Amino acid sequence: MSQQGYVATPPYSQSQPGIGLSPPNYGHYGDPSHAAPPPGMMKPAGPLGAAAPGGMMPQGPPPPGPHQFGQNGAHAQGHPPQRFPGPPPAHSAAPSYAPYSPSTQSSYPSPVSTSSVTQLGSQLNAMHVNSYGPGMAPPSQGPPGPLSAPSFQGPPRPPQPSVLQPGSQVLPPPPTALNGPGASPLPPSTHRQDGLPGPAPPNAQYQPPPLPGQNLGAGYPPQQANYGPQMAGAQLSYPGGFPGGPAQMAGPPQPQKKLDPDSIPSPIQVIENDRATRGGQVYATNTRGQVPPLVTTDCVIQDQGNASPRYIRCTTYCFPCTSDMAKQAQIPLAAVIKPFATIPSNETPLYLVNHGENGPVRCNRCKAYMCPFMQFIEGGRRYQCGFCNCVNDVPPFYFQHLDHIGRRLDHYEKPELSLGSYEYVATLDYCRKNKPPSAPAFVFMIDVSYSNIKNGLVKLICEELKTVLEKLPKEEQEETSAIRVGFITYNKVLHFFNVKSNLAQPQMMVVTDVSEVFVPLLDGFLVNYQESQSVIHNLLDQIPDMFADSNENETVFAPVIQAGMEALKAADCPGKLFIFHSSLPTAEAPGKLKNRDDKKLINTDKEKVLFQPQTNVYDSLARDCVAHGCCVTLFLFPSQYVDVASLGLVPLLTGGTLYKYNNFQMHLDSQQFLNDLRNDIEKKIGFDAIMRVRTSTGFRATDFFGGIFMNNTTDIEMAAIDCDKAVTVEFKHDDKLGEDSGALIQCAVLYTTVGGQRRLRIHNLSLNCSSQLADLYKSCETDALVNFFAKSAFKAVLHQPLKVIREILVNQTAHMLACYRKNCASPSAASQLILPDSMKVLPVYMNCLLKNCVLLSRPEISTDERAYQRQLVMTMGVADSQLFFYPQLLPIHTLDVKSTALPTAIRCSESRLSEEGVFLLANGLNMFLWLGVSSPPELIQGIFNVPSFAHVNTDMIPPIYSCIF
Repeated sequence: MSQQGYVATPPYSQSQPGIGLSPPNYGHYGDPSHAAPPPGMMKPAGPLGAAAPGGMMPQGPPPPGPHQFGQNGAHAQGHPPQRFPGPPPAHSAAPSYAPYSPSTQSSYPSPVSTSSVTQLGSQLNAMHVNSYGPGMAPPSQGPPGPLSAPSFQGPPRPPQPSVLQPGSQVLPPPPTALNGPGASPLPPSTHRQDGLPGPAPPNAQYQPPPLPGQNLGAGYPPQQANYGPQMAGAQLSYPGGFPGGPAQMAGPPQPQKKLDPDSIPSPIQVIENDRATRGGQVYATNTRGQVPPLVTTDCVIQDQGNASPRYIRCTTYCFPCTSDMAKQAQIPLAAVIKPFATIPSNETPLYLVNHGENGPVRCNRCKAYMCPFMQFIEGGRRYQCGFCNCVNDVPPFYFQHLDHIGRRLDHYEKPELSLGSYEYVATLDYCRKNKPPSAPAFVFMIDVSYSNIKNGLVKLICEELKTVLEKLPKEEQEETSAIRVGFITYNKVLHFFNVKSNLAQPQMMVVTDVSEVFVPLLDGFLVNYQESQSVIHNLLDQIPDMFADSNENETVFAPVIQAGMEALKAADCPGKLFIFHSSLPTAEAPGKLKNRDDKKLINTDKEKVLFQPQTNVYDSLARDCVAHGCCVTLFLFPSQYVDVASLGLVPLLTGGTLYKYNNFQMHLDSQQFLNDLRNDIEKKIGFDAIMRVRTSTGFRATDFFGGIFMNNTTDIEMAAIDCDKAVTVEFKHDDKLGEDSGALIQCAVLYTTVGGQRRLRIHNLSLNCSSQLADLYKSCETDALVNFFAKSAFKAVLHQPLKVIREILVNQTAHMLACYRKNCASPSAASQLILPDSMKVLPVYMNCLLKNCVLLSRPEISTDERAYQRQLVMTMGVADSQLFFYPQLLPIHTLDVKSTALPTAIRCSESRLSEEGVFLLANGLNMFLWLGVSSPPELIQGIFNVPSFAHVNTDMIPPIYSCIF
């Protein structure tokens, strides 16, 4: 059997005499070869191998029992499943994935062609729960939609699988006490990752007329379906496949009523409920394993011994005690760590602990830092490490007596004993070459090729730099910033500028040998802005005119980064490069790229090369940058293909950020660009950082996802880390965990501040452990789960076919929910889908992830955009990924102009849009304004200053960076 995992399969998926044994389908409810025959046709033997009298199956639902969970049961033996493994090894019994045989289709398949989508559709249809909800496409039009909640029960019915015809849609289920006769159908929807409407798939086929008395509504064609197993014979071999043709239909399709969309679990309702119960309150972190409010809930967090959820969020706050239990549930054990997260002004900032030359107190064995999990013994002379249980002597300078409950008398006076997060001042032992670091530097590198000069971009950048340089980040107690600045312009060659304060005019030095870049000047290149302000402003005024007559269109890129890194290296300081670039680097130099945007690779096993860098130059360059504390932030202004997969690799691995402005237009995009530039320069940041995650005995960190580089298995190296960057860490068991001791996590980040001080930032978190699966599911956080699944999937696209990745995502989701149903839920009808309360919207979010353009191969979406979104998600925290995959859809027409509050968001569904409304969609990256054709004229007048909808011009959109679609 498959060793990848199991899902709860209804009884009809058992092997049946007369048909022959078929391979188990991992993550698939029932094999197509086991579908029920049309009415009036003979059925093969029953699910347990015993035929009913006369060769017919007895009527009525099967009795509940273990057989409902099929051959992929929860206690299946075998090796632990691997996430995104390589090609499945040959298996003596059956492959993990049934062989895939593509059907005839157009030049690109709609999402229905993907096996992962059809798998999930088959799984849900087998349970008599339609796999599409409000605004989500029926199975033939897009990935499956939301699922029903545990409390939505109907009378038990015999499970009847439905088999789809290519391009067809599934009829609503038969009327039940749940749905009622009046359930209204939904209009067709889209394949968009955000769940918004779009065009119907190009391979939609002719649909038969509705049955007598069947009202499907305008725009919603009737749908064909087979209910019952097919007759023995040739069957399609891939999971979720479509039957071959009309010959398999033995009678008219049976009408079904659709599940009430409003009965499907709503992410918006979950968010609003959490806001209602926990919003505006104080959340204290003094309880181990406590599940925090959702990231969408605004509350005040009070550190009382565990790190704020702004810094660390876990996929579950209760770890299983054994690895067998973890394999059974297949819930990822992971933490999303955002070490420099922004803290609101009404919360206490981190305390700084300074032990002078003694440095931080650490465990002698595991090197964990002093924290609230250390237990003091023997009158305070020794302490037992909470991570490795080693007993250590307390240094004389750190000694303090204990009170009557064994707690130090200075417990509340020392942040490291009473708080979950704090900082240490690091000693020289923590510095490179055992000497204090220099203050970091910012180097601004501007592409002065012909197109950037002509469209005014160079002039815009130079004008803005005069403003933003006044706001360079500084230490809180300092009046001016210690950060030094430097300037380079480039096209085919590089131009270095000497802006030393005693010069009357800036001096330019040209480096034409881009194959071996060197820094032509040391003194005067990196300067203090306040001291050299007049020379710098003079330079910024001259640059646009200096290159005004340039006709050079070819540019270099790798030598630009090399030059900036060499400048920082020569100055012996960490720093950040701000590169403003616009085209594919085609000039003869290291890192030269060619256009490889090949649409023929889409939906093939070679599609993964589109996400890989074109040359290893950028990977080795990124390693060198990390080694020298050189962070790269790239502002990209492409008008055509620029190979983001290659150019964006260095920003990703060095802790920088990639900003992309397609077809940059000054009047539309300049404000967005300037805001991004200002925010990036002013944000909280640490340089030359090393992060390590320590755990208590019984489990350990095994995998890491984010904008990071690792030379070994434990140290996460980052040239810089800012307040927007998160690292997702996965944990695995290496021993049993105790319910009494729990599980402890400590994240330590060693970094250099903007003022040049070396510090250690510590975050601690304690989790519960349990031997009961119900406790594990009760403590899950869906938003963190989606963050983990997205990053692990986006990391895998570099090496695995997208089809395999989608299948694994669907299978693991089904496995987790089926395990809950079998082990934690009360017995119920096989037709009823049971979801844990903490994960009831997980299928909706996973559906959004499957629709993301990175995993959904669509030729109309550019390769650069897919690579850009992949790199963006890899560094996201939980709040950012939640909004990105399930955007906010705000009904602007309901806005109260007298209030500052935004209207309550609605579900991302076409059915929620109306011709009379105006809706704003925001995912943290883009904003879209959707105008109904019958929008109120006064609203149109107020927003666009035109009399009616017909007069709206997309170029007149106010500065919310939106577009109408």
